[in-house]
Amino acid sequence: MSVLDGWMVDPSVDLLTKAKIQAQVLVPLVRALRESLGRDKADALVRSALRDWSARLFAEVGKQVEGAPRKKWAAMHTAMGEVSEHQVSVEMRRKDREALEFDITSCRFAEFFRALGEPELGTLLMCSTDIDIAAAGEGEVSFQRTQTIMNGATYCDFRYRFAPPAQKG
Repeated sequence: MSVLDGWMVDPSVDLLTKAKIQAQVLVPLVRALRESLGRDKADALVRSALRDWSARLFAEVGKQVEGAPRKKWAAMHTAMGEVSEHQVSVEMRRKDREALEFDITSCRFAEFFRALGEPELGTLLMCSTDIDIAAAGEGEVSFQRTQTIMNGATYCDFRYRFAPPAQKG
């Protein structure tokens, strides 16, 4: 049982397959919206809708995890690692009390969405979840990523910083 089971809908379906199922519906919808509204307007609408959906969804997942914000982030981050680990290659850069830094050096999600010609949709469905999971850290966890494979880089850089534990007085 994982904190992400509700998001996965059916935990027996792997995350890449879930993304492919989502794309079967969303890609034709996005393309029809672009034809009707124009690319910029359609992409802005889709971006807004999917970002709102993801932010609300992961905020709800975070509420279901007991404990301090950093514990919520850790539970969600670990669960996401477990459902994505077979689709990515990771090179650890740093892991200590102050920071977690790693690079994703290959990503089957990016390969799939780039082959479809829809890396922006892949970013919204896959990459942006990291932002929303970090938000569960409520200031105890900060997240920075400057590049992704999905958007053409050779690797994705994940940089988490952890606030020092509060002093008990």
